[in-house]
Amino acid sequence: MVEKRLQALIGEWDGSLQWRYAHLANVAALLWEETEAINWLGFYLTDKEANKLILGPFQGKVACTEIPIGSGVCGNAAKLKKAILVPDVHAFDGHIVCDSASMSELVVPLIDSTGEVVGVLDIDSPMKGRFTEEDRERFQSYAKSISLALWS
Repeated sequence: MVEKRLQALIGEWDGSLQWRYAHLANVAALLWEETEAINWLGFYLTDKEANKLILGPFQGKVACTEIPIGSGVCGNAAKLKKAILVPDVHAFDGHIVCDSASMSELVVPLIDSTGEVVGVLDIDSPMKGRFTEEDRERFQSYAKSISLALWS
């Protein structure tokens, strides 16, 4: 059900930055509504020149506006081009604290059709161990749909 709604939200993209942000904002709202026990969900988008991730559309409390590639969970997911599931963020060396209530995190890279990381999808929870391998697989599927629709 979520996948169908997701496809409907990202299906009509005209190539403009404004529409990309509009679609990402709606996707963040959809995934926020459909995911239990989370306190933040959103996108960080790659700024290649600055070698940073820049805050994009999200749901939740005020967030960090930029994260260096290779720093924290988000920056490492972008650098390694792979999803990172962290059951306890306080045990993750170099974790960047944007919200002290966050206890676990799942970050999935958005990879375009050329293999470039164009951003990450970041999901935080106030519960330790909140995310499962099933969550990782599901959000990787969403990220693939999003990145191929909005960056191809």
